Amino acid sequence: MGGYRQPCKRPGSKPKPLDETRLQDLALAYMARFATSTAKLERYLYRKLRERGWDGQAEPDIAAMVARYAELGYVDDEAFARAKSGSLLRRGYGPRRVSQALGEAGIAEAIREDVDPGEAAERHAVLAMARKRRFGPFGRDSGAPDPARREKQIAAMMRAGHRLDSALQMIDARSEQAAEEWAAEMDDDDHEA
Repeated sequence: MGGYRQPCKRPGSKPKPLDETRLQDLALAYMARFATSTAKLERYLYRKLRERGWDGQAEPDIAAMVARYAELGYVDDEAFARAKSGSLLRRGYGPRRVSQALGEAGIAEAIREDVDPGEAAERHAVLAMARKRRFGPFGRDSGAPDPARREKQIAAMMRAGHRLDSALQMIDARSEQAAEEWAAEMDDDDHEA
């Protein structure tokens, strides 16, 4: 019976303390595995130092190491912000939640403003959430909307980072087609401009 074997760790055994080479190896492995920002990479390396300790000649200069990786293009805050923003919008999150997520990832305010979604992207995000969660016209029941259910749906959209006016437009749409047309209105305005 040939299966996957878990590596055996001895109880009480601690990983070796980090030196310059091990720290760089950890950083490179992390960047290869995860899309990250400079701030997230820096936090990761400081956490590894706390967990494993330091065995190098001089104190590690993590900020300089991260700056060098950014200079080489291994870490790009703007590219990370664009990818993260697009992913969250496609999943139905609103601009406020996108900005919060980017802030938590250590993205600078200037970059967050630069990747801020336009009105068209916001509307498509509201539409995506309504479809996904079966809110408003995408709900299973086709009768008159229950006021308590409507309030819960609006509250969920607000928690997801959408503006009140967008949430109301989507929840109160007469039909799926009307909701889709409302979301597409800004696409037409973008093409005309």
